[in-house]
Parts: sequence; structure tokens; C-alpha cells
Amino acid sequence: MKRLLLSFFLVSFCALTFSQSELARARADKDWGYIDTRGTWVINPQFENANDFSEGLAAIRKNGDWGFVDNTGMFVINPQFASANNFTGGLAAVKTGKDWGFVNKSGKYVINPQFDDVMDFSENLAAVRKDGQWGFVDKDGKYIINPQFDKVTYFREGVASALKDKKWGFINTSGMWIINPQFERVGEFVNGLCVVRQGGDWGIIDKKGSYVVNPQFNDMKDIVEGLVAMRKDKEWGFCNTAGDYVINPQFANVENFKDGLAPARIGKEWGFVDSKGTWVINPQFDHVNAFSDGLAAVKKGKEWGFVDSQGKWVINPQFDKARDFNKGKAMVNKGGQWGWIDKTGSYVINPQFPNAFPFAISR
Repeated sequence: MKRLLLSFFLVSFCALTFSQSELARARADKDWGYIDTRGTWVINPQFENANDFSEGLAAIRKNGDWGFVDNTGMFVINPQFASANNFTGGLAAVKTGKDWGFVNKSGKYVINPQFDDVMDFSENLAAVRKDGQWGFVDKDGKYIINPQFDKVTYFREGVASALKDKKWGFINTSGMWIINPQFERVGEFVNGLCVVRQGGDWGIIDKKGSYVVNPQFNDMKDIVEGLVAMRKDKEWGFCNTAGDYVINPQFANVENFKDGLAPARIGKEWGFVDSKGTWVINPQFDHVNAFSDGLAAVKKGKEWGFVDSQGKWVINPQFDKARDFNKGKAMVNKGGQWGWIDKTGSYVINPQFPNAFPFAISR
């Protein structure tokens, strides 16, 4: 009997834990709450606004103030802030009055409110704005890079872009210019390379600031899967990181490659090409999303459905809106209400929410 009760307890505990490992924020009428993967309210609708869970806590707004709850809906940090960001690296940016600071998961200020604006921590540094200029602080609130820039981005690969006197350059984590300000626009470094615009044309530089692809394109997207979407005159194609054409410019528009396929448009219709530029799925759709979890959301006429990598309809067009599949589920909108389907097109959560967001890990 004891073994039976113990087994029942363990099964129940595991089921509860699993159901709460992923939660989605959803709205009923005007209030936000959180549902599990069965569509059951785990945290009843009661908040004026809500963010996704991050590092086990979610920022919510109640009676005009922001606080943080755990995945059972219990307040870990009572509502008291004018605004709040998600936890990143154990700290969350919060606003008191007009000033931003950072708190830990106990709600204690680790960095007192003092900044005009902030960005979340990335690579152990957070961008902060003081008196109109941006700099960077560490997790103790100590300035590692004094405020001196007009704009900045997050650190990636030990490098951040910074704007000074209307030109972008790149700094290291000590605030030293490793590439002097000279560009009109910049992307992010990916495996040591970055797309930049200079003199109206786009090219690719390395971390020394040397061009590996000279400025020659009218537009470029970030480097993805070793390829770069680029526009020459009015047509889009793809080049490699040496600047060699892999797919000649010929499309009205393209999106980045994902899982070996890229959305491409000819005229008003979208299809998908492989890395050689061959049509794998001929242009026929009014709009498409990139492939995710083996399927792509595509729009035909006024309705969305899903196709496989051969272009075969797996789920016929029937939805007003659709989001990408993730872990076997996709959000779809029917009649103004959001729900979730599986890969057979069957509802796992019936459409019932006027607004909702994808599932996120809650622990």
C-alpha cells in the first residue's frame, strides 16, 4: 500500500512538474495569466501585463506596478517598480521613479537606481545611459566603460558596436576602439565577421576592421549558415563570406536561410530555394515564414496553413494567423482567438485567447 501511494505521489509530482516546466502567457478579457501545455490556467488571469518567464521568474504588472512571480504565481518580489525587464544573468533591470537600476532575485538593489536608461546584461556587462551618453557597468554597478557614446549595442563575441558623432565603430570590453567609427550602419559579428555600410554600400569586415568583402551591395542581411543575403540594384541574391555569388541576384525579396532553405519572392509570390538557388518549393504563396521544426507556415489567399520541405500541404490553409512550430506545437489564430495545434493540425488547446505568446521554460 505504501509503495502504491509513493508511486501515485511520484507520478502526480512529475506530471505537475512537467506541466509547469513550460508556461505561456495568455490573456482572458483584459487580464493576463499563464497556461500549461494542456491549456489549463496555472496562474489565473489577474495581471495588467506580463512577460515571459526568464531564469525562473516572470515580470508582471499589478495595480500599475511591476513585480515578479514564480511559476506557481506566488510573488517573489512584490509589485513596486514603474517598469521591469526580465532576469538575465541573475539580475533584472527595474525602474523606480525616473531612474533605472538592477535587483537580484530577492528584490534587493545590487545597483541602485541612477540611470536614464539601461539594457540587459550580456557577457557580464550592461549598457547604461547617463546624461544622454551610454557606457557599460559590471554586476557591481562599477563603470567599466564610462558614458561617452551616443548609442551602443549588446556585447557579442567580446565586441559591441558604438555610435559616436553619427558614425558607428566597434569597442572591446575595456571600451577601447578596435575599429574606429566610420560606418553608417552595422550588423553583429558572427564568427568574427560583420556586415557594414560605408559610403552607401555594404560589405563585410573582420575584427581588425579589414574588408573581406569590399563595399559593393545596396543592402545586406546578417550572416546566417555561412551565407549572406545581399541586394544588387533591385534584386536579391546570396553570397558567401568571401563575397562570391552563390545565388545570383534575381529575387524581389528574400529571407535568411534556415535548415538549408530560404524564403524567396518572385513578383508577388513566395517560395523556397536551396543553397544552390534551385527552387525546392515553387513560388505560389502570398507570404511565408522560414522552416521551423520541419514545417513552414505559409499563406495562400487569406488563410495560413503548413507545408513540409517538399512543399506538400501537411495542414491545409484554414487559419487567420499562424506562428512557427516549436517542439511539435504551433500557435494559430481562428476568429480572433489563439490556440495551439499539433503537426496533424489537431487542436491541443482550442482557440480561446484574444492574445497569447509561445511557451517558454518557467524554471
